[in-house]
Amino acid sequence: MKLSTRQRSEAPAPLPGLTGQARVERRTHVLIGRLRPGDIAVLDHLDMDQSTAQDLVDAGVAAVVNASPFISGRYPNLGPEVLSEAGVVLVDGIGPAGLAAVRDGAKVRVHEGTVYVGDSPLASGRSVDGDVVRAEMGSARLGLASQLESFTHNTAEFLRREQDVLLHGQGIPRTATTMACRPVVVVARGPEAAEQLKTAKAFAREQGAVLVGVDRGADALLEQGLKPDVVVVTARPGDLDEADRPSRKALKQAKDVVAVVPRGSGRAATEPLERLGLRPVRFETGAAAGDAALILADHGEASVIVGVGLRATLDAFLDRQRDGHASTYLTRLKVGPRLVDASTVQELYAGRVRPWHLFVALVAGLLAVAVAVGVTPVGQEWTEQLGHGVQDLVDYLQGLLK
Repeated sequence: MKLSTRQRSEAPAPLPGLTGQARVERRTHVLIGRLRPGDIAVLDHLDMDQSTAQDLVDAGVAAVVNASPFISGRYPNLGPEVLSEAGVVLVDGIGPAGLAAVRDGAKVRVHEGTVYVGDSPLASGRSVDGDVVRAEMGSARLGLASQLESFTHNTAEFLRREQDVLLHGQGIPRTATTMACRPVVVVARGPEAAEQLKTAKAFAREQGAVLVGVDRGADALLEQGLKPDVVVVTARPGDLDEADRPSRKALKQAKDVVAVVPRGSGRAATEPLERLGLRPVRFETGAAAGDAALILADHGEASVIVGVGLRATLDAFLDRQRDGHASTYLTRLKVGPRLVDASTVQELYAGRVRPWHLFVALVAGLLAVAVAVGVTPVGQEWTEQLGHGVQDLVDYLQGLLK
């Protein structure tokens, strides 16, 4: 009898490209808190900076689709290199219409600069790989002269506005935490903060350092089992609802909360903190929160200030989305030799000799002497006598128990 056969339909070939769930948000700092590993981040971020790029990598995104160019050519921003080296698929230039066309939460496919839902294209841009990043970074570096000119102008303008703070120390609040003649560790949530904090952790504990967390840097301290003494918060209207804010736990554990607010701002800037039951100290300045923390430590006469996650290279100054590099530059001139980078702590600090270190060395020395004496005739005789003595003591104790 001939058995009938039924042909199996072949499964359709998988579509080319990378597939994932789209997370759409124009504001990158809001988007980062919603990302999950394997997501496709769809955003609008001109000149992606290093810190934001590292946050995207840490979130585990598979691709980043940008409405704006990753590198505009104004200066050599460092973010695209971070994403490219991490193997993240990059597409830019889809424009506002393309951003609006991609639905948040939809399953999309990215292939050769185009975003699809199934076979239907939604938005098209430019595929950006490592070669494109290197070529455009090289071109951007040629335009550094104009950026340095702008840098000089911004620095002079910032000094004019903040001369009372930087030159005369006026308007700098006093904290309840004493910093005078003590080391201070200032922690910001930068790209290298986690590794730097691990190396500075032993130094902070052994030296009894004052721990200052800047925005999410306060949570970085908690993650390492350290309690922030001071939390410096960027407290401009609306900013406390952003992804960079410190957690409520970090704020509650700190002895001092310092709110960095614009000059002449009203109570609205600190009202969200007050609703948490906090009484923040106001620091009215145009400086960034990390720079304000350094100024606080310097004004508090710290013996040394260790910066964690506070990059201060020329590329890092230019790799900013605001005029904050002038604040960073002048603050470091103000703080001067008090400030050291956390990456140098491991090279310069060997640690304090503790009593148990001496005890271990003493025990090891005594054991070495005992072994040396034990191999001599006199030592062997002592060992035999000691054995007899121990046996007599055991016999005596057993007799008492009986």
